[in-house]
Amino acid sequence: MGRGARGPWSPSLQRRLFGWLMLPLLLGLPLMGLALYKQVQYSAQMWLDDALEDVALTLAGQIDTRGDEPRIEISATMDRALRFDRQDDVFYLVLGPAGEVLQGDAGLVELQPRPATQPVGGAFYGDVKLRGRDLRLVQLGQDCGSGVCQVLVAETQHKRSALQSQIGGLVMLNGGGLAVLLALAGWLAVRQGITPLTDLSAELEHRDLHRLTPLSASLPRELVPLQAAFNRLFERLTSASEAQREFLADAAHQLRTPLTSLQTEIELAMLEPHDPRVEPLLERLRQSVQRSARLAQQLLSLARAEDRSVDADQLLDLRDIAMESGQDWAHRALPAGVDLGFELAEAPALGQAFLLRELLENLIHNAVSYAGPGARITVRSGNSVDGPWLEVEDNGPGIPPAERAAALQRFRRGSTAVGTGSGLGLAIAADIAKRHGGTLELLDAHAGSGLRARVSLPPLDPLPAPD
Repeated sequence: MGRGARGPWSPSLQRRLFGWLMLPLLLGLPLMGLALYKQVQYSAQMWLDDALEDVALTLAGQIDTRGDEPRIEISATMDRALRFDRQDDVFYLVLGPAGEVLQGDAGLVELQPRPATQPVGGAFYGDVKLRGRDLRLVQLGQDCGSGVCQVLVAETQHKRSALQSQIGGLVMLNGGGLAVLLALAGWLAVRQGITPLTDLSAELEHRDLHRLTPLSASLPRELVPLQAAFNRLFERLTSASEAQREFLADAAHQLRTPLTSLQTEIELAMLEPHDPRVEPLLERLRQSVQRSARLAQQLLSLARAEDRSVDADQLLDLRDIAMESGQDWAHRALPAGVDLGFELAEAPALGQAFLLRELLENLIHNAVSYAGPGARITVRSGNSVDGPWLEVEDNGPGIPPAERAAALQRFRRGSTAVGTGSGLGLAIAADIAKRHGGTLELLDAHAGSGLRARVSLPPLDPLPAPD
């Protein structure tokens, strides 16, 4: 799997935390909303019942008990006032101690609750149905001297239903808004909470064997053990990497001296009188030892390129590096017909002179080895707005574009490569360029066939203007 053990379907930590945070919200908010709805509905119902009871108390206050029989007189104006309601129809009935109708709507008689009478000061509330209409009824008892009179007041439930719908809508609207607000706050809180973990992951993503310095970011207390574990891992990797580089450097150094001596002895033997039949054998031995010495030198250069303790911030000029390499190659025996030329311009840069000389040495050696007899090789240096650069161009067979990225890897050679190289030259040059914060690109030659290896380094920071 390209994405590792996580898998494409595995939920992220952010979604997982958000899900657990939203679970009690999804379960608790509806219950809280229902409880709030019931509480507000109950309070509204009590308020409306109190208003209905006020009408009943008004009617009870109109009962005249000064005679032998209780009686009540309601004027037309008062009747309209008692029945006035903009949404509901209001009905009332006053019954004497014996159940006789004293005033009001006689049809309400059938609505009397059980028991049929209420004691003095007692009140009954209930939902009743009369002739297919839902009514809210209040009934209370009033002392009439000779007994207890019953006062009944009922109204339709239009405003109660409207108020119930309004309360439900407001509870749902506010509950939904609260849920959205809490969800947004939870999402932001989760994102903010895992930001240190995301930053730590991004920092680790950019780490490699060349950058194993301890993590020093300020992290929450829960992530401090993880940071400490990574720092201990970096220490172990640093130790292992140092041990590997030291072994490689020691091995290359120990091999280079005897190989050089052996090569010298073979060359001396070839100069001495000897049987012509052993000449091919001596030449093969010389070439094998030469390749081994070159490989030892490359391994040593590779170890030095990976050594982070080397100061790579020295001010130098790439033109001087190229001129020194040119003088070195002028004393070497080039293959027949190889023309090595230089087109140099000033190219100030920051770097380590030895490593950059080794970089250029590998590029030139690569061009001489693979361009073939009669090759024309040009070394260039210069400076541009993007920074200083070095180029080594040849007119050999080149490397196909599809194979150039692989050619920069260690011990990899192009399909058109000839000779007996080890496949380390371009890889070492790429490592040294990267060590200096630059890049090595394999490009087409400016004209015709061939390969152009271009090293680009970071530009120098401009000097501050004088005050």
